[in-house]
Amino acid sequence: MVDILEKNQLPVELEKLDGWILSNDGQAITKKFTFKNFSEAFAFMTRVALIAESQNHHPEWFNVYNKVDIRLTTHAVNGITIKDLTLAKLIEGILK
Repeated sequence: MVDILEKNQLPVELEKLDGWILSNDGQAITKKFTFKNFSEAFAFMTRVALIAESQNHHPEWFNVYNKVDIRLTTHAVNGITIKDLTLAKLIEGILK
């Protein structure tokens, strides 16, 4: 089992991530991505899916045309864990 991050750890960890924010309910981190078109958005989602599967940690997401909204949370503990931060960092790596 992975432990939930302490409330005082979250601001420090979020500073290390580009554009990720704490969700309104405080149980996830979120980010909105915008691409040129649907094909680019879908290609990004495909790459995220492959990484998520390798991490055995899967995002909640929403896609309309060129926009992808991602929410990362660890359902097993109803909160944010190192697994969410790790996946967010790997997602950011796709865009570099």
